[in-house]
Amino acid sequence: MIAEKSFLINSVLKASEKDQLSPETLQTLQLVRNDHTSQPVIFVGAGTCGLGAGAAETIKKAKAYLDANQIEARVIPVGCIGLCSSEPLLDIKLPGKKRISFERVTGDKVESVLSAVFSDQLPSQPVLGQFRDQVDQQDWAGAACLDDHFFFKPQQRIVLTNCGIINPESIEEYIARGGYRAYLNTLKIFSREEICDQIEKSGLRGRGGGGFPTGKKWKFALSTEADQKYLICNADEGDPGAFMDRAVIEGDPHRLLEGMAIAAYAIGATKAYVYIRAEYPLAIERLVIAIDQARQYGLIGKNIFESGVDLDIVIKKGAGAFVCGEETALIHSIEGKRGMPRPRPPFPAVSGLFGKPTIINNVETLSNLSTIVNKGAEWFSAMGTATSKGTKVFALSGKVATTGLIEIPMGTTIRDIIFKIAGGIANGKKFKAVQMGGPSGGCVTEVNLDIEVDYESLVNVGAMMGSGGMVVMDEDTCMVDVAKFFMDFIQRESCGKCIPCREGTRRMLEILESITTKPKNRETHEPLARFKGVMQLESLGNVIKDTSLCGLGQTAPNPVLSTLRWFKEEYEEHVFDKKCRAGVCKNLREFSIDVEKCTGCTVCAKKCPTNAIIGGRKQPHFIIPDKCISCGACLEACNFDAVKVS
Repeated sequence: MIAEKSFLINSVLKASEKDQLSPETLQTLQLVRNDHTSQPVIFVGAGTCGLGAGAAETIKKAKAYLDANQIEARVIPVGCIGLCSSEPLLDIKLPGKKRISFERVTGDKVESVLSAVFSDQLPSQPVLGQFRDQVDQQDWAGAACLDDHFFFKPQQRIVLTNCGIINPESIEEYIARGGYRAYLNTLKIFSREEICDQIEKSGLRGRGGGGFPTGKKWKFALSTEADQKYLICNADEGDPGAFMDRAVIEGDPHRLLEGMAIAAYAIGATKAYVYIRAEYPLAIERLVIAIDQARQYGLIGKNIFESGVDLDIVIKKGAGAFVCGEETALIHSIEGKRGMPRPRPPFPAVSGLFGKPTIINNVETLSNLSTIVNKGAEWFSAMGTATSKGTKVFALSGKVATTGLIEIPMGTTIRDIIFKIAGGIANGKKFKAVQMGGPSGGCVTEVNLDIEVDYESLVNVGAMMGSGGMVVMDEDTCMVDVAKFFMDFIQRESCGKCIPCREGTRRMLEILESITTKPKNRETHEPLARFKGVMQLESLGNVIKDTSLCGLGQTAPNPVLSTLRWFKEEYEEHVFDKKCRAGVCKNLREFSIDVEKCTGCTVCAKKCPTNAIIGGRKQPHFIIPDKCISCGACLEACNFDAVKVS
C-alpha cells in the first residue's frame, strides 16, 4: 500500500495539470486529503496554543472514547487554524458528511461531543462551522460554514491556507493538496533569472520587518559570482506578542520547505539553513520530520528529479537572543560566533555566511512563494496597495475579544482588524492603542485607526509592519508603563557592541523608571531630575536612532518616541501630578485611610515597612504621604476596607 501511494503521489508531482491525472489517482488524492473517508477522522488542534489549552487531554480522551465504544477511527493532531482563543479545537469528518469544527473542546467535553456526532446530531458544544469546500459531501443541518465565521470571513489565506486543516506530519497530504508542484515546475520550466523576475513582478516584500523587495534582493545574490551560495530562513521570532512563524512551521512545515527550495534555486544556493529558536520544540520536531520526508521523496538531496539541482537543508537552533533576528548577527551565530551585528556594506547578498553570497528571508516571505509560482505574479500583485502587495499575517493579542493569527489583504484598515475580525475590545472597554512591530515598532491610536495596512502608512504614524505582532491595549493600560516594558526588553537584549544602543537604551530606561516611581525625598533635586529626564527622552531617542550600528538599535527608541508623540499628557501626569491614570504604576499610587471605617486595630501599622502609619490603638490611623512608598502592604492587611487607593 505504501509503495502504491508513493507511486501515485509521484505521479501527481510530475503532472502539471489536473486533467493529466487518472481517475484512480484522483480518488487516491481525495482519500489522502481526507475529503472522502471510509472511517471517521477526528482532528485536534495541537499546536503550541492548543496544547496550552488542553489539547493533549482532548486527544487522550478521544482515543479512550473510541476504544471504549469499539469505533474504528483515526485521531490526527493538526496545527493551529488561527483562532487561538477558542482552543482546543476539535473537527470531525464522518464518511459522506462534511468536516465540522467545534471550539473549546476540553477533555471533559469530548465524550458528549463525540456521542452526539456519532449519533448524527449536533452537540451543545459551540459549533465553529462546517467546511464549505467539500461540496460532494452531505451538509450538517443547522451548522453555518466555517468561512462565514466573523473571524475568518474577511481573511484571505495564502500562508495559513493549510494550517489547522492538514496533518503537518504527512508529506503525502501536502502533496495531494498541490504541494511541491510549484517547485518541480520551477525546476522544469523556469530559469533562475525568470523566477527572480516573477517574484519581483509580484511585488512581494520581505515580511520580516524591513519590507525590502524580495526579487530585487535575490538578484543581488544571483549576479554575484561564487563557488558556494547560501539561503537562510530566519525563524528566530523574538518579538513579544509574535507567534506567526511558530504557528506556520507547526501547522504546515512543507510549505516553508517548498518556499526555501524555490528561493535556493532562484539564487543558485545548494545549502540552506533554518535558523529557529530552541524555545520552539514542537516546531523543530515537525520541521525535522518534514525535512526527512522531503529527503525520502527526493525533493532534497542530489540531482533533484534529474534536474541537476542539489539542495541540502539544515536546522540551526538559536539560543533566544533577540539581536540574532538581525541578519548579520544571525550569520555570526550560525558560524559559531557571538551573535553581534557588523557594519554594512558588504551586504549578505554579496558577502554573508562564511563570506559567501547569502539571502536571508523570514518564514512568511518564503511561505508565499509556492502560491505565487502556481498562480502567477499578476494574481499576487492584484491584492494590496500600490506599494504593498499580497497578504500579511498578524498575531492578535492583548485586550481584544478574539486573539489568534489572521491573514488579511494589504490595504485592510486597522479598525477592521480590531473591531471586525477580532471582535472589538474585551469586556466592553474603550480602545486606547495597538502596538505594532514589537519592540522596534510604535503605537497606532484611535485617531489613526482607519489607516490601511501598508509599509509606508504605518511608518508615517510612528509604527511599523515588523514581523506582524499586534498587541491591543484598552483604557486600563498605562502607555508610560508600556514604553518602559519594551525599553527594558530592548536594553536586556542589546548585544552591547555599540555605545548608543548599549548606554542610550539604559539611560532611557532609567528615566522611565524614575517617572514611574514616587520621589523618595521631595526636598532634594529629584523632582527636577524627573522633569529634565522626560525633556531628554526625545532627543536621546533620536540620537540612538541616528548612530546605532544595527536595526535593533536604530529602532529601539520607537516605543518611547511613539508614546511620547501620542500620549504626552500621560508622561506629564506621571512627572507633575505623580499619578498614573490607569493605576498600573504601583509606585505612584496614593494610599489613605477612611477614618469612619478604621477601628484602630494597628494591623496596618505593624505591616508598614517604613513606619508611615500613625495612630493609637482603637483610634483612627493616618498615613504620612512623604513616608509612604506605595507598597500596598496596608491595603492587603486591612480587614475593614478602610484603606483607599487613588
